[in-house]
Amino acid sequence: MLGLFHKIIFLIKACHKRPFLKQPTNYLMKVQEYKFDLFADYFQFYLQDEKADADLSQCWTEQAVNDLIAVDSGVIGVGTVRNMTVSVAVEICDIEPKEDESKWQHITECSISIPSGSLVIMGCSDYFPDAPRIRIKPDTYQAKVYYGGLDSVSEDGLDGDDFYKVVLWNGESTEPKVIKRRK
Repeated sequence: MLGLFHKIIFLIKACHKRPFLKQPTNYLMKVQEYKFDLFADYFQFYLQDEKADADLSQCWTEQAVNDLIAVDSGVIGVGTVRNMTVSVAVEICDIEPKEDESKWQHITECSISIPSGSLVIMGCSDYFPDAPRIRIKPDTYQAKVYYGGLDSVSEDGLDGDDFYKVVLWNGESTEPKVIKRRK
């Protein structure tokens, strides 16, 4: 009986010396999170590298407009459903997000190169020097853009609770694609 007691004490002590739980493989650590209210003039807002010299005017093809995403070197243009001020969240994560996609009406994925280490977030007609910036490790990032509340927009397009979340994580360069298309 005493031997069993010693074994139990040994096991309890051994468990306290080890990490209690391993991190699950789908664990998502948000490194940074930012919230903005941006004027989505011409139904769009941008995320771009500070030094990018791209022009999205030729990138907004009929397909890009339908997909709500346009991409050029160092720039992501996110299409919106209103030509008004919209809520935008930007999250920088250490791994690819495992988001519940059922709560979003539209989801796109693409990539962006940020060699300057400064990510600019702005409406397309905002004054560039005054636009907010996020310091980020210079690298190539994959981006997933989540579009929510799209069905809340009024018939005249002036009011609504649409919101947009962009999640970035280190990754490979990829072509833009729609993960989930709005109905």
